[in-house]
Amino acid sequence: MVKQPRTKEEQRRYIMSRIRSNDSKIETDFRKALWHEGIRYRKNYKLLPGKPDIVITKHKIAIFCDGDFWHGKNWETKKAKIMDNREYWITKIERNMMRDKEISQLLVANGWEVIRFWGSEINKDLNACIDEVITAVIQARVDSIT
Repeated sequence: MVKQPRTKEEQRRYIMSRIRSNDSKIETDFRKALWHEGIRYRKNYKLLPGKPDIVITKHKIAIFCDGDFWHGKNWETKKAKIMDNREYWITKIERNMMRDKEISQLLVANGWEVIRFWGSEINKDLNACIDEVITAVIQARVDSIT
């Protein structure tokens, strides 16, 4: 049995220690849906900058499944609501946002198509996200023929 933390700080530390950097629920749901559609991929592809969550190497498509908080969705609104350890969290999230932009630009410059989805977007309408990837795959096939 796991002993539950007693203070607010201990509780936060416990919760934060359980957050996964890969194989999150949104990633696994997304990957299962892609596999079901017959799209084969690599996960957490270390050979590319930023280690994309999903890579369709055949068509040079890199897919990132970004958590809303960690990657700054609706950042200006959420930034105002951060109360504890503001300086740390604001610096961290803004650096994540900058890094996401840099990685995307680097991948595009190297001929990769970059697709980014918010976690809430995947949860809300997984099929629309999958359709976007399928469209990108079809377009890549057409481009390779011409």
